[in-house]
Amino acid sequence: MKTTAYFQNDVLIKRPYLRLEWCQQAVEHPLRREIQDDGRIRYWLFVEELGKYLRVVTLADGVTIHNAFPDRRFKP
Repeated sequence: MKTTAYFQNDVLIKRPYLRLEWCQQAVEHPLRREIQDDGRIRYWLFVEELGKYLRVVTLADGVTIHNAFPDRRFKP
């Protein structure tokens, strides 16, 4: 799994409960996928362990994970 330095050095520090397998699963089997104006791609996945939807953002390549967080506003 490819990740940015921001993801490794900031996101995982701020959200130590995140599991990389959830992020990978969101990218491989998203509930929804959207392309942002800047080309980055958003993916959502419901994570049973969190009881919440997880948003994962990759770079435009669709592979490199840049951000991930529980998305309280997401409506499937």
